[in-house]
Order: sequence, then C-alpha cells, then structure tokens
Amino acid sequence: MKHSQLLFATFGLSAGALAPLAATEAMIPVAFSLDYMDRSVSPGADFNRYANGGWLERTEIPADKSRWGAFDALGENNWRRIRGLLEEAAADPGPAGTTRQKVGDFFATALDTAAIDAAGLKPIEAELARIEALGSVDDLARYVADAHAHIGAPLFSFNIYADQKKNDDVAFYLLQGGMSLPTRDYYFDEAHAKVRTAFIEHVARLLELAGAAAESARAQAETVFDLERALAQDAKPPAELRDPLANYHKLTRAEAAAAAAGFPLPTYLEALGLPEAERDLIMGQPQFFASLGRLLTERPLAEWKSYLRYQALAAAAPYLAAPFENERFRFYQQVLSGVPQQEPRWRRAATVLDGTIGFAVGRLYVERYFPPAVKARLESMVDNMRGVLKDRILALDWMSDATKARALEKLAAFRVVIGAPEEWRDYSALEVARDGFYANVHRAFAFDHRRQLAKFGRPFDRSEWLRTPQQVNAYYQPSAGQLVFLAGILQPPYFDPAMDDAVNYGAIVAVIGHEITHGFDDKGRLYDAQGNLADWWTAEDAEKFNARAQKLVEQYGAYEALPGLFVNGKLCLGENIADLGGTSIAFEALQRSLRGKERPLIDGLTPEQRFYIAWAQVWRTKFRDDALRRAVATGPHSPGMFRAYGPLVNQQSFFDAFGIKEGDPLWRKPEQRAKIW
Repeated sequence: MKHSQLLFATFGLSAGALAPLAATEAMIPVAFSLDYMDRSVSPGADFNRYANGGWLERTEIPADKSRWGAFDALGENNWRRIRGLLEEAAADPGPAGTTRQKVGDFFATALDTAAIDAAGLKPIEAELARIEALGSVDDLARYVADAHAHIGAPLFSFNIYADQKKNDDVAFYLLQGGMSLPTRDYYFDEAHAKVRTAFIEHVARLLELAGAAAESARAQAETVFDLERALAQDAKPPAELRDPLANYHKLTRAEAAAAAAGFPLPTYLEALGLPEAERDLIMGQPQFFASLGRLLTERPLAEWKSYLRYQALAAAAPYLAAPFENERFRFYQQVLSGVPQQEPRWRRAATVLDGTIGFAVGRLYVERYFPPAVKARLESMVDNMRGVLKDRILALDWMSDATKARALEKLAAFRVVIGAPEEWRDYSALEVARDGFYANVHRAFAFDHRRQLAKFGRPFDRSEWLRTPQQVNAYYQPSAGQLVFLAGILQPPYFDPAMDDAVNYGAIVAVIGHEITHGFDDKGRLYDAQGNLADWWTAEDAEKFNARAQKLVEQYGAYEALPGLFVNGKLCLGENIADLGGTSIAFEALQRSLRGKERPLIDGLTPEQRFYIAWAQVWRTKFRDDALRRAVATGPHSPGMFRAYGPLVNQQSFFDAFGIKEGDPLWRKPEQRAKIW
C-alpha cells in the first residue's frame, strides 16, 4: 500500500564521521569539488557545464543504472552501508522476535536464489488457480480486494490517509490505477508505439513462463493491453493529478457505488476489511471509476481473468524465480529506461526490504550512521530560513495584508522532523522466517494492510513518516504540516562541515528553503495552517500568484530535454516553485550571515559564486535517453540539468555574481523572470 504523498522533494544533507563499512565496498566521492567544473565554459552561456562540465566529460552511467548524478551516488553510498548492516544481521540474527532477527532472516531468504528458483511458480499457484475459478464479477471484486491487501494493484488503487478537508479524521481514498505503463499517454501517443509493442511481448512472455501455450499467451497479451488501454482512456494524465481539489470527491458508500456502477464496490470493501462505520469515501477520479464499471459489464469475465493473471505475475515477479524476475527487468528497466544490466542481487534484495520492513532496517541504520549533532544544527538552520521567509512574506508587494496574515500563521505552524521518527514502527506482530522470500514479502504486505486498517476510528497521526529514514530524501507532508529531513540525506554534498558556509547554504540551506516553499507552491498554498484543503486566499491574490507561477510553466516548458522532447512545465511546477524559493531564500540567508564578516576568495571564487556552483553541483546528472523520456513523462521534477540553473536565471543576484549581462545566452529580461516568495 502506498501513502498519499501530495508533495514531495528529492534532496540531501550530512555531517560527522561515519562508522566503518561492514561490507568491503569503498564510498563514492560526492562532495563539492572544483574538479567537477569546466571553467573554459562561460557561466552566462551554460552554467550547468561551467559547474559540472568536467564531471560530465569523465562520468559514465553505471551499467545497472538509468541515470547517474550526485543524488544517485550518495544513494549508492547509503545502500553500501545498508548492505553491511543486512549481511551482519543475516549472519547473526540474534534472538527471535527482535528487529535484527526479522531483518536478518528476511535478507537471508532474499539472497537464497537456489530456493527461490527451485520454487518456480509455486508461491502463486494458488492465486492463479483462484483467478481461473472466478465465476462472477463479485468473485472478481473479492479477488481484487485480496490482491490489494497483499501483493498487487489490479484495476485501481486505494489509500488510507487523512481526510484532506477534515484532517482530524482518517479517510479511505479510491484512486485510478491498474495500468502497467508509466502514464496514460503511453497507451495512445505515436511516440510510444514501440513501447506498446514491447509491452504486449512482455505480457506474452510472462504468461508463457507461467505455462500458457505461445499462441494463447499472445492472444491474452493483446487482451491485457486492450483492457489497460480502455482503462487509460478515462484516466487523468500526471499534470491533472497534481490538483488536490479536482481530485477530491467525498461520497457516501451508496454514492460511490453508484459512481462506479458495474463494479460491486460494497463486495470489494467488505472483502478488503474496511470497517462498516466508515460510511464516507473519497473518490479521486469519478470518471475513471465510471469507465471501469462500464468496462466490467461490457467485457467478458474471461478477458478480465487474462488481465488479472498478468497483473498477478507482474506483481510477484520480483520475488519469484529468475526467469520471472529477469523478464520484468527486461521490460521495465531495459525497454522503458535503457538500463543494460540488473543491479546486483544484494541491492535488489535491500530495496525490497526498504519497501516492506523499511523502518526495521532504518532503526539499524540510524543507530550506526546518524550523528545526533546533525539534528541540532539542522534545526537551527530551519529556524533561520523560517525567519527569512517570514520577512519576505511581510515585504511582498503583490499580496494583501489578509492573505499575508494567513500565510504567516501557516509558516509558524510547520513542524520540522529531522533524521528519524521519535517512535519506531512496531513490527512485533509480523512473522519473518527463513521459509521463503515470497512468503516473507506476502506476510509483510498483509501486516502493513492490517496496520493501515487499524487507523480507522483514531485521529490522524501527524507524526507518521511516509519515507524510511535511510533514504536520500526530504519531503513536505501538507496534511500533517510536516517538513521531514531524512537521516540518509544528511551527508555531503548537501551538508558538509568541512566546507565553507557558502557551499552549505547553496546545498543544504537551499534544500531547507525548498521544503519550506513547498508549503506555498501551487499545491501547498491550497492547505491552511491546520493542514486542511481550504481557500484562504483572496481572489485577487490567487490570480496574482497564478500569473507569477505561469512564468515558470513557460520557462521550463521551453527546455528541450531531447530533440523534440520538452519539459512539462505544468507537471513540474510545484518543484520548480520550490527550487526558486529555496535558492532565493537561502541566498538571502547567506547574505545575512556574511554581514560584518570578511569575505575572502576561496579558490578564486566569491561566496556568492560558490553558493550557486554548490547548488548546480547538487544537480549534476546524466540520463540514458529512454530514462530521460520516462522522467519527462512522469515528473514531477525537472531533469537535473535544468534544475542546475533554471531557478537561478530568475534572480538578479545570480547574474551579478558572474557578471552575466544582456546578450548572454542565460540572460532573462526582468519582466520575464518569475518572483513569487
């Protein structure tokens, strides 16, 4: 089950010496470096190449990766640390029922490829038999509920999260889903015709591996694609899914059942275990569910069995014998992202553990690798940035006093969480044993489903984490009013105590500003100080905000990632607003910190220049072409090569720092620049 992550940002930070690795792999250099630069390039012509050209020339994307950059290298370093922890736990799991035992035994079964391959299709034979035995749409609804509670997401998806308009309550969300390709456009646009052909081949291969004759497998694959394309017809594209108001429709159970007429929703909800007391539901995309219900009445049950058979195989493939896992990799990584080879087995296993019992892994990680001193230093930085943004809101010339007062109320209400959760998730009720990899995955998903259902009847838990602390990330959770900086990202190149303030302000402080600004981007601004969707803006202020944001839509929409492939400015708008706010607020904070101090050149660079170079180096990135196409299609972030300078060309201070003037390629006229917060 996935949480509703309404706003999210990828970023990083760090400090302090780390404990030695248990595994033998060395750490990848990631810190700020002049060696990454190409000073033969004018910063006013191509700032990404100026800051990162040396690195771009020397760097090859690893064979098992779809892209490579500072963010990815730091992530790889973290995975190597995690590998050491997992191997230690597997070799010496300790007493039964402990966190270490569960982590160690789970990892051991994930690495036991001999047992996994010997089991073949056996782990899901009963599920496939159940699909074959379906005799009615009611049976289908019960099966879908069981898949949603364990491994799989056929037909649609659901979520258990705060009611976004009344967040004291926990709500059940029905959301579009059930499609295998990245976005609805993959089913229709001519640019993705080859992917569609490859998808049908992929479906047929999986069905053949499960025992279907070649001719039957091909016919079923055509049916699967046809059904998914029909589902996609009335699905919203990613940019439209970003609007929380347009994707919020609170309905009674009877109203929801009528909206999805043709799909036995009451049967599904009962089988899923949703308490009867929860009488209201939130349907994200009613048109999609109306289409789904219609399709279930129009298309024969035999076709839906083919669809469910494939969905079951695709969901289980990462935990099954090598032929199934390899086929899934071939399509989803090689075809869709151009990745030549799989990551090593330990890395794939560690990823599975992160997605199933990730907070158990995180507890081991934080105990060894998160220096407590980082938390206090980061809290101080957050307070400083909050103060800068407060002053900027008060000084805005386009916002009314009434809206300013509400904005300041919201800013003051932000809760900041750093490193790790105060209370760790309790896995005591989860059984983990060395009886099989699939069995552990199945039990883990079932455990989490029960944990989610237990939220009903209780107040929304604003302290719950939506990401495990070992991940390289930071995020803003609007319904909880929560800014979270994960332990895994608190390392160079984001925060480096060995570097001067200018570098740290350009990296970690800009990250802090990015996350704070998410509370006031095109989506975040729709939530009030209590974290509820509410219209707290005057109509005139909202109109002025949208006009300013439109400049970013147009700016990024003109960036050409590949010939003929342009960034989707609407899809990436929230992140681009956050980048603009984060860098401009952090730059002002740097200027305040430098008042009355000497400003020596370091390596021939001013503090202002080092600030902007540090920002750009955080976003040094190389993509495989197929991966770049997929990234642009699915968003919500602009590719790194545009994040490196996109927010900066809206700031006169950037032009001043490098002497960039009218006539230079990166120069933007003042009237073209976006300035919001």
